Formats: sequence, structure tokens, C-alpha cells
Amino acid sequence: MSKIILFNKPFGVLSQFTDAEGRSTLADFIEDKSVYAAGRLDKDSEGLLVLTDDGKLQHRIAHPDKKMSKTYWVQVEGEPKETDLDKLRIGIELNDGMTKPARVRRVDQPYCVWERNPAVRVRKNIPDCWLEITISEGRNRQVRRMTAAIGFPTLRLIRYRVGSWTIDGLDNGAWRLL
Repeated sequence: MSKIILFNKPFGVLSQFTDAEGRSTLADFIEDKSVYAAGRLDKDSEGLLVLTDDGKLQHRIAHPDKKMSKTYWVQVEGEPKETDLDKLRIGIELNDGMTKPARVRRVDQPYCVWERNPAVRVRKNIPDCWLEITISEGRNRQVRRMTAAIGFPTLRLIRYRVGSWTIDGLDNGAWRLL
């Protein structure tokens, strides 16, 4: 039986169990070292990280050819118009090629967003807003690069969903064994 752990990764935590530089890692939260992350979340990204001891499941979750969708809540600087978001919906050219079409919609701040430490840098004279972005590929820092490419840099990135798993009911820094 595969072991699956859902972890709501805090800001500033690496998606690995060890770090030679002494930075915060998964080991600070999860004692079970028999699992490994199925995909990654950057140190400055938050939210759902799926860990498993099953290599085939890990491949199915992380490999772009498998097209397992992932949904992100993204706070961006500025207020994109629908024409801006349409660029993401059809695919946008990044330095490593065209992205696949994304599902994108503007949303209110999600209901369960926690305080972040350190707080997000906001500027009083520049508005911000939240987007919900769903992609089926996982290039390095892809969502951040996509929003920057349309002129709206990401301030905060929270992965809400991977496949059918979500962070619902998981406090930031908490994990659950399925």
C-alpha cells in the first residue's frame, strides 16, 4: 500500500528533508523520512505538497506528460484585465517555450488564507488582486514567470490543489497521512 502524506508547506521551507546550509526543511515538520516530495514548491511558495513512498505515483504526480492539474491561488501586483488573463488562457511564450493553456480567473482572497511570516510586501499606491490559476505542467517557477510575462508580478503563491487533493482542513505547517 502506498503511503501518501499531504503537507501544507509554509513559506521559507525547502521541499526536501536535508539542507547543508541549515535552512528549514520538511524534516522540521514531518518525522517520516520514508516519503519524498512528488514535485516541488519553491522556498518562497506555500501550500500543498504531496509526499509518497511510491515511485510510480510520484512520477504520475510530478511528470508533465501525465497532465495532473495543479491549482494555485496567486496574489499579484496590479489588477489584470480579462484581456491580460486571456494570454494565459491560450498559452504564453516563456524563455523555455510556450506554456499549455491555463485556466485562470480572478477571485476574492481565498477563504482559508493564513497570515504569512514575513508578511507580503504591498505598496499602498499599487493595488493587488488574487487569481486562481490551474496548470497541467510544472516548469520551474512557471506560475511566477507567467504572471510576470503579462506584467503582473506574483506577490504570494499558494498551491491549493494537486489532482483531487487539496489543503482543505490542513493548517499551514500541518500534514495528514491518507
